[in-house]
Amino acid sequence: MHDPRVLLDPAADAVRKLSRRGFTLDLAYLEKVFSGRNAAIQRGDEARAESKRLSTAVKGATPEERPALVQASRDLKTTVSEADEEQKRLDAELTEFLLGIPNLPADELPDGASDADAELVRTWGEPLPAEGARDHVELGESLGILDLARATKLAGPRFAVLCGKGPALERALARYFLDVATGRHGYTEFSVPTLVNRETMTGTGQLPKFEQDLFRTGVADRDLFLIPTAEVPLTNLHARETLVAEDLPLAYTAHTPCFRSEAGSYGRDTKGLIRLHEFSKVELVRIVRPEDSRTELELLLSHAETVMQELGLAYRVVKLAAGDIGFSAEMTYDIEVWLPGQGAYREIASASDFGSFQARRASIRTKAKDGTRGFAATLNSSGLPIGRTLVALLEQGQQPDGSVTIPPVLVPYCGFDRLVPA
Repeated sequence: MHDPRVLLDPAADAVRKLSRRGFTLDLAYLEKVFSGRNAAIQRGDEARAESKRLSTAVKGATPEERPALVQASRDLKTTVSEADEEQKRLDAELTEFLLGIPNLPADELPDGASDADAELVRTWGEPLPAEGARDHVELGESLGILDLARATKLAGPRFAVLCGKGPALERALARYFLDVATGRHGYTEFSVPTLVNRETMTGTGQLPKFEQDLFRTGVADRDLFLIPTAEVPLTNLHARETLVAEDLPLAYTAHTPCFRSEAGSYGRDTKGLIRLHEFSKVELVRIVRPEDSRTELELLLSHAETVMQELGLAYRVVKLAAGDIGFSAEMTYDIEVWLPGQGAYREIASASDFGSFQARRASIRTKAKDGTRGFAATLNSSGLPIGRTLVALLEQGQQPDGSVTIPPVLVPYCGFDRLVPA
């Protein structure tokens, strides 16, 4: 969420920046609500101060003076009550308005609103030829590790059943990702709830704007949502807390199931493991000082790239266009893995810098030893999603005889170096 004073400051250039992501900021409305709220606060404060003065005056007043002073005091109390009610109303109106405004995109992002407008940063690895390559669905079914038909019977489309050596490979990937994050990159692992409340979802920007993309469950009088990513609970671990600035950065990771309704995806990737309603992922979250966020973003990106490279997966890194970044992000890199079965690079991970946008919504504050106070900055990246990594392993590891080779780094985790047709 934004500080309205920043949005109204011409130096912030908020209208231009938001227009780059296709959002029109109604500055006139913001000014009206914000100034009205401030005026209500001032009226209430002035009336309270005058009421306090009159209370003292009443005590020393003559019997003739007292009735008028008492009536004036009552009138002031009415003014205070009305001003407080007006402030509450305008506070709610202002908050609702601010919660719907996305983060300001970084000026360094390219213009545009689609993946075609992304800026290529670098590539890694040698892409396998697409000619003659099979996709992961055909491979998974022939290897006896993927059963989409029974998944549809159980839950409907966009769910998957892994079987045979598939679940072992899934577990191996999760353990490997977590070992790299915790053992080499200094992340602390958490086990977090996959059901969270509305306030938690609001803190990271999923609510109120994207409620249609979430799975909501009502249990008795509790309003709970299934998490779309572990970013949500991990970031909100410190909601409404003040952190010691000198203790930052904090680096957290978790392996969780994730749930997304995929509202508005309009039939994209309905086959296979690319875009499921339920999937699992290892997430990386960093809470840092705002002045360090860009450096931390590059570090976070390198952590995701480490596992890509150790798995031997050809990929590229792109900087997303201003109109294509997520609601809460001010800058995002996508890692796109090469899928020969599709003859295309497809997103496998995103690394985003949110600046203080999420921290303001979740009230994650900092205090330095010299007394300086502010808000933290937050970042997150997939580190990686299990399903999409499995897709890449199958398609990039496929052999002419129908088998799939397993990257050496995973063999100690899964216990086999090859998948063969069932």
